Amino acid sequence: MCFSRGVNMAAQDAEWIRSKALIGMVHVGALPATPFHQNSVSDIAAQAVCEARILADCGFDAVILENMHDRPYVHGEHGPEITASMTRIAVQVASAIDLPLGIQILSGGESEALAVALAAEAQFIRCENFVYAHVADEGVLARAAAGPLLRYRKQIGAAHIKIMCDIKKKHASHAISSDLTIADCAKGAAFFGADGVIVSGRFTGTPTDPKDIVHVRDAVELPIWVGSGVEPAQLGDLFSGADGVIVGSYIKAEGVWSNKVDPLRCRALVKEADLVRG
Repeated sequence: MCFSRGVNMAAQDAEWIRSKALIGMVHVGALPATPFHQNSVSDIAAQAVCEARILADCGFDAVILENMHDRPYVHGEHGPEITASMTRIAVQVASAIDLPLGIQILSGGESEALAVALAAEAQFIRCENFVYAHVADEGVLARAAAGPLLRYRKQIGAAHIKIMCDIKKKHASHAISSDLTIADCAKGAAFFGADGVIVSGRFTGTPTDPKDIVHVRDAVELPIWVGSGVEPAQLGDLFSGADGVIVGSYIKAEGVWSNKVDPLRCRALVKEADLVRG
């Protein structure tokens, strides 16, 4: 899939975002000032470029960069070293592949991610707390991001960058909103202006329940992506209702998210996706 960058690509955006896309996750190395940081930003960027090229060469439809190695996460505003590092990495990855690119900064770094995406000419960000409060492993995520984030997007002239939003996000308790179904949360995200929603399992690598996809599909007309636990055998069930799947564990060596991207696993997933998509 050849993709042109720039701010006037709304039609192409709408096309690929609903195209039963395979979105490969590149977990960038631990960034400066985080507990597990070891390598230079230059080396981290080079590894991210290498993994993004593997995904592109194997036939993935899009790539998303995420700072998952920055655990344990802090929620809210992030230091300038995180935004600066992610910007450098994203610019280098964007120059190396001809695919839609997404950005996620954990935790609650949706404004920083949007700024990075604008600078790197990326096409989307992933926002984990767009609507409704919940309790995550990094603490209470008490404020929904939608209001401030959409105002910030307008302020910086980034309306062309899509915001894909987790609902009933993984690694979190939803006891506070237990009276709301996943369909209710999807309706809330649609009402507040999300460009698409992401449905996941309980944790990284945990399969997503196809029934949740059906409930969300019946509730909203937004693009729906799957956000966890994707493996080749599941693609038929998932693509029957979802418009795209984000893959971050299966494509890594031994299926472990923290390992490097494995080309053999990438090709196996793309092969099965091609069969399912016809």
